[in-house]
Amino acid sequence: MTRQIGGMDTPIIVAAFAGLLVTISLLQPLARRLGVAPSVLLALVGTLIGIAATYLLYTPRTDVFNTIALVFVDPPIDSEKILYIFLPILLFQTSLTLDVRRIFEDIGPILVMAVVAVFVATFFIGLALYPLAGVPLVACLLLGAIVATTDPVAVVAIFRDIGAPARLGRIVEGESLLNDAAAIVLFVILLGILTGKQSPDAVTAVMAFLRSFAGGVIVGFLFARIFILILPLMRDLPLAQVTHSLALPYLLYVVCDQFADVSAVVAVVAAGIVFNLSGPSLIAPKHWTFLHDVWEQIAFWASSLIFVLAAILIPRLVSGFAPLDLLLLLVLVVAALAARAVVIFALLPVLSTLRMGEAVNTKFKTVILWGGMRGAVTLTLALSVSEHVALSDEISSFVTKLATGFVLFTLLVYGTSLKPLIRLLGLNQLTSRDKALRTQFLSLVLSDVRQEVETAARDYNISHEVSGKISERYRERAKAAAIASGSLEDLKDKERVVLGLLALADRERELVLGHFHEKTISNRAVSQHLAAAGRISDMTRSEGRAGYNRAARLPLKFGARFQIAQWLHRRLKIQHFLSITLADRFEYLLVSRIIAEELVAFNTRRIRPLVGERVGSILNDTLCARRNEITRAIEALRLQYPDYADAQESLFLTKTGYRLEESAYTEAHAHALIGAELYNDLTADLARSRQATSQRPRLDLGLKTLDLLTQHALFRDLEPDRLESLAKLVRPQFATPGEKLISKGEKGDTAFFISSGAVEVRTQTDVIRLGRGDMFGEIALLTGKPRSADVIALGYCQLLTLSEADYRRLIGKAPDLKAHMDSLSAERQSMNEASATQSPQVE
Repeated sequence: MTRQIGGMDTPIIVAAFAGLLVTISLLQPLARRLGVAPSVLLALVGTLIGIAATYLLYTPRTDVFNTIALVFVDPPIDSEKILYIFLPILLFQTSLTLDVRRIFEDIGPILVMAVVAVFVATFFIGLALYPLAGVPLVACLLLGAIVATTDPVAVVAIFRDIGAPARLGRIVEGESLLNDAAAIVLFVILLGILTGKQSPDAVTAVMAFLRSFAGGVIVGFLFARIFILILPLMRDLPLAQVTHSLALPYLLYVVCDQFADVSAVVAVVAAGIVFNLSGPSLIAPKHWTFLHDVWEQIAFWASSLIFVLAAILIPRLVSGFAPLDLLLLLVLVVAALAARAVVIFALLPVLSTLRMGEAVNTKFKTVILWGGMRGAVTLTLALSVSEHVALSDEISSFVTKLATGFVLFTLLVYGTSLKPLIRLLGLNQLTSRDKALRTQFLSLVLSDVRQEVETAARDYNISHEVSGKISERYRERAKAAAIASGSLEDLKDKERVVLGLLALADRERELVLGHFHEKTISNRAVSQHLAAAGRISDMTRSEGRAGYNRAARLPLKFGARFQIAQWLHRRLKIQHFLSITLADRFEYLLVSRIIAEELVAFNTRRIRPLVGERVGSILNDTLCARRNEITRAIEALRLQYPDYADAQESLFLTKTGYRLEESAYTEAHAHALIGAELYNDLTADLARSRQATSQRPRLDLGLKTLDLLTQHALFRDLEPDRLESLAKLVRPQFATPGEKLISKGEKGDTAFFISSGAVEVRTQTDVIRLGRGDMFGEIALLTGKPRSADVIALGYCQLLTLSEADYRRLIGKAPDLKAHMDSLSAERQSMNEASATQSPQVE
């Protein structure tokens, strides 16, 4: 028995959708051959299918195709179903694949391009159309919100093809993701005003936008965290992990849209970002890659189908297009282009001036401006307006016709002229530096290939007559490349250094991914290393060698995350986050040192022959200096936590051993030295052994107050009861290398006792080092005078602090401790006087 959906036979519907999938697959190679974005062909073919189906359904010449034509003229899927089926997975997959850590570095330009640009476009378009449209201003603003969404696929693909800076691609992708979220939230609010469900008051509308947006972020974060907590139950079950991740955006979208009354779009984006950040630490590298691959395939199907389905309806949406509509469409095009130009050419430079983002080349700004194509989301929102029963026919017709016409215009004009614009601007041409590198690299590679071909001929007993022709061909090509490679010598040393550093940055990314897939880098650390490698590449392109050094040093500094963890420890006595942050730092440094060693070897083996001996030596010095800085940072940690350092290095070697063991088993199985049963048994044992290395050693900061008291020479001989009483007064404090503990001129309200580590006291004329068992800061408490010196931590320090009131109480009740403290102060005063008679006392 044949089932029916909406009056249509199910087999016919299935066959129609299968035909669409075949069409989508065939359009991909055609788009590549024609050099246009696939979305352009999808829109064109979808429109042609809609026109053909309409003709076949209503023509009096034949009724043979009526059944299949009806599926396309009146599809068994409306705008609500399209949004519910396709939008959650499109948004989730985009946020899942973004380089989130690098996105946050350009969050200023992205927010301007996304959220601010949505409002600018909405009001530019709405105010431009209102005098001519004959519909309420809110309807014009609604149209502005609908067409404010952008499709970044074509622009990003072209940026990758021409070798544009990676940050431009990130800006465009980040803009599109947040742009869709902001535009849809604004669309819902304006639609509510038009239908009477939302107050037309501006303040109320703004508050509704903020509540919907912020609420979506909160709900999305909470849902993602719940789903992430469940992930460990599916360890080593990649199919279950993918299924689990697929359920998240759908369930979240429904809950937010139907029950929570917050933006479902924003919630899904937030959940995808959280899953992107936390997922790799809970999923094995190969399983995370598998998850990404499956999501990429799902998103391809979804984006293609939503585009074709929406395009099929274009003939219906633009029916009744009048001459006035052409004028309105022209106004819409000009207003949208002007709004985007204002944001790109006026607001982005302001951000660069305020140091909220790096400057963007004018040529790339032009490409971003012209690449503002609209796509499936715009068409689907327009379709939802056409199906909304609470809107008048006049408003529905106005919005749907212009939105659909605008999408077609951007695809047919922007989409087909984008690559010619790239060529016109010269962005598709290799720079002189890249051309020089190409010829030099080609010369070296062809010489190596020629030798390998000759070796293969000897190994396989191929006659010299045959092999000689092939070898001669490579010799001639290598000779021609060697002659052309003389242009590399014309480059200045500075340019060749940048060229080499960029090659090293690319190699660093490959090394990180290699270690990740070999499981010698933990899941939680790989994103930080990839972000660092990407940052190094970007800053080298923009600032040269200085940018490389600055980017390489950035992860060695104690950033905002560490400052927050330290604040939580000092203010709220929460030690857990500081311990995790410090352990993450140690793991990052350890792997960074290994990668730095590998880069030094790579420079000697591959880069030096390309750029020459002199530049190769400069690159080697740069890499060695970076390696030494990393080593010093590791040694600073090792001095304070030697046992943990040994445990981390032991864990790395254990992982390396397991990787070598796995390689040996795989190679033996590939060469049929062991059978499948034995291979599976060996790998199963190895997987069980590897399970123990999935947990990182726990770092004990050693900040237990009683332990720190017994480490200090001043307190170690006290009776247990006195130690317990004293422990109630003092507070432990963790200090990092270079941290300023006391600033000259500030009011003294705390005394410090050094349980481990060392500090440097910097007066006007002298520098004094204090170590374990010393104290500082107490004199200002007693005299009431301002601090007379700066005190800087030389390494990681474990300190005990005592407030002014508790210090006075302690010396009043414990004369023996007071006497000992006085002797320490007198000793330090003698050191001051011996070194410089005018040196002020350390307070």
